[in-house]
Amino acid sequence: MRFAFPWAFLALILIIPFVSLQLRRNRRSTVRYSSIALFAHTGTSLRQRLHYLPLALRVLALILLTVGLARPQQGLEKIQDVSHGIAIEAVVDRSSSMGETMNFDGTETNRLEVVKKIFSEFISGNNDDLTGRPNDLIGVVSFARFAETACPLTLAHEAVDDLVQNISLVDRRDEDGTSIGDGLGLAVARLEKVEEALARMQQENPSDRHYQIKSKIIILLTDGAHNRGTLTPSDAAELAKSRGIKIYTVGIGSENGPGGLGGFFSRIQRAGRGVDQKTLAMLAEETGGVFRMASNADSLRAIYGEIDQLEKSEIESIRFIDYREFFVPFIQAALALLLLEFLLSSTLFRKVP
Repeated sequence: MRFAFPWAFLALILIIPFVSLQLRRNRRSTVRYSSIALFAHTGTSLRQRLHYLPLALRVLALILLTVGLARPQQGLEKIQDVSHGIAIEAVVDRSSSMGETMNFDGTETNRLEVVKKIFSEFISGNNDDLTGRPNDLIGVVSFARFAETACPLTLAHEAVDDLVQNISLVDRRDEDGTSIGDGLGLAVARLEKVEEALARMQQENPSDRHYQIKSKIIILLTDGAHNRGTLTPSDAAELAKSRGIKIYTVGIGSENGPGGLGGFFSRIQRAGRGVDQKTLAMLAEETGGVFRMASNADSLRAIYGEIDQLEKSEIESIRFIDYREFFVPFIQAALALLLLEFLLSSTLFRKVP
C-alpha cells in the first residue's frame, strides 16, 4: 500500500483546532436556572451520553476524506516482454519454371513446393536446425508477370503458413513471366507501410510499449531472370537501400541452370530461363544482404539457417508496477458519515438557540 499524495495528511493538523473550537462552543451553549436542585434526580439520558456523537462523526469523516485525498494505492508488479523483432518479407517466384522437378528429402516434387515447405520450417521451426521466427513480423509477396500480396506482415504465423500453402504456379500463359523488380517494389512498400503504422500507434499511445522493428529484410526466392514488370531490379535495389532494407537473394536450381550443364549451354539458359546470378548478387551486395544458390531442400535449409544467424530478434523484459486506486471507498464512507452527522444534528441532537 502506498499513497500517491501523502502531503494531504498535513490537513489532519487542522482537525485539532477544529475539535477544540467545537468543544468550546458546546460549553458556551448553556441555559441559566436559579437552582439546579430540580435536576438532581433526573439522571443522564442516552441522548445526553451521546451528545458528542455528531462531532465524532464529523471528525471521523474528515479523517476518511483526508485519507481519500491522499489516494491510497495497491501495487502489483508485472513483467511485460517487448519484442524488438525483424520485419521479414518473402518474395516468392511462382512462374511456370518453378514447376520444374526438385528434391525434397528424398521425394521428387517441384521447386515451388520445396520453397513453400522450407519457408514454413523457417518461420515455425523444424525441431532441428531451424528454430523458427516467433518474434518477427512475416509477410509474403508472390510474383510471376505481376506481383501481389499473398500475406500481409503479421505475427500470426499460423495464418502465414496457411496463406503460403495457397500460393500456386501460374496456369495462364498471359500471366507468366518473372517481374523481380515489381515483386521487390511491392515488398518494400509493405515494409514501409507497417513501419508507419507502428509509428502512428506509438504516437497515439506513447505510454504503451508497442512492437518495435529492429531491422527490415526481404528474402527473394526465384529460379529465373527479370523479364517483366515496370520496376527494374536496379531500381528496386536503390529503393530498398534508401529505406534501410536488406535483400537476401536465393537462386532456386543448380548453379549451371535448369539442365545442370555448364559452358555454352549454361550461358544460353541464363539468358532464357536460368537463374540470373549476376542480378541476384547485385541486389544482395547493394543492400547489405547475401546471395546464395539452393539446388535442393537441404541447401535451402542451410541458407535459412545462415539468415537465422545473421538476423537475430531480441526480447526485452520490462518490469513495472500496476497500481490500483482505493480512494473511492474512503470518500464514500466520509460522505456517508457527514450525511449521518447532518441528519442527527438536525433531528435527535438538534440544539435550541
